[in-house]
Order: sequence, then structure tokens, then C-alpha cells
Amino acid sequence: MDTSVVVADWIKRIADDERKRDAVRLREDEKAARKTDLVRRNGRRLVDELHATMTRDIEAFRSECAGDPARDIVVEATSPDGGFAIRKPAPSAVSLTLMPNLDTAAMACHYRFTLTNGLPPREDRIDVTFVGDGGETLQMKHHGTGQVFATGDALSEFLLAPVFTGRPR
Repeated sequence: MDTSVVVADWIKRIADDERKRDAVRLREDEKAARKTDLVRRNGRRLVDELHATMTRDIEAFRSECAGDPARDIVVEATSPDGGFAIRKPAPSAVSLTLMPNLDTAAMACHYRFTLTNGLPPREDRIDVTFVGDGGETLQMKHHGTGQVFATGDALSEFLLAPVFTGRPR
């Protein structure tokens, strides 16, 4: 007695499509696992390098404006996970708080601009995500625009310009 069943072509097509979807899903899972490992190995170092770069840039700006108390910008650590805050005093007071979350491979950057005309402060938020370049290099990317920052210097310039000028983007 023969128990083989002839499989209809439409069933074969669906099965092939499902195998292709499974392969794509597996590749995406492997890519996500590589990114997670890359962030785990390098994320904190990248945040620490950004902190050092921004501190250096702030010191350079302060030296260019020596003696001007309105440009007396300070940097302070805010959390043990590498978070830090930058504060510029009045008259065009600005604060920028950077809050990395290595578990989600992201960093929230929160600006608060204190207005001099008595209006409530203006707040802006920028989300930066950690992205791989397909290899072993970890970079940061502005979530809203898709702009990728290959170096801490480039991200420092992007984040500090509103602080230095006291004006939102």
C-alpha cells in the first residue's frame, strides 16, 4: 500500500515562501544579536569618549570666552551608567542632559532652554541610537534625521552648538 501524497503546487509555493521568511527572520535575529553584542562590548566606551570629547570642546569654548560668566559652561556626571549634564548660565541659560541606555542601544539627549522673557522654558529632545557599520565599529545615529556620527567630535559639535549659542536648532 502506497501512502505518499501528491502535494499541490500552491502548497509548495506557500511552504517555499515560509522558508524564505524564516531565513530572513533568522538573518535579522543574527544581525540584532551582533549589534547587541557590539553595544555591550563598546557602548559604554563610546559614551565615555563622547563625554571626554564634549568636556574638551567646552573647555576650548570657555577659553575662547575667558572672563565671560555667561559662557561659564559646566559638565557634571549625573548617573553611574555614563549619563551627564551640561549647563550654561543665564542670560541664555541652557541645559543638556545625556542619558544613555545601553540595554536599548540608545541615548536620550534632553535640552532645556530658559527664556529671558518670562515664558516657560522650551524643551527639545533628541534620540541618538547606537548603530553598527556592518563590521566591528559602533557609531551613533540621530534617530529623527538618520544622520550618522562616525566620531565623537562630529556628535559633540552637533549637540553642543545649541548650548554654546543658547538657541535651539
